[in-house]
Amino acid sequence: MTTDTIEKPEPARSRAVFSQQDFGLIRTAIAHYLKEVQDKPESVKYANLYHRLGRVA
Repeated sequence: MTTDTIEKPEPARSRAVFSQQDFGLIRTAIAHYLKEVQDKPESVKYANLYHRLGRVA
């Protein structure tokens, strides 16, 4: 009895959605928006995002 192996095609390699420049632009935009929402509870989420983007760029 022979066992046939079915080869599965490899998934396509993922490509970056944002460039390094994009991260800087997004971080600048978030910094500006943080001034608008600084007294609102959601500002904490944006501040955390701002800092995470700083680690990427």
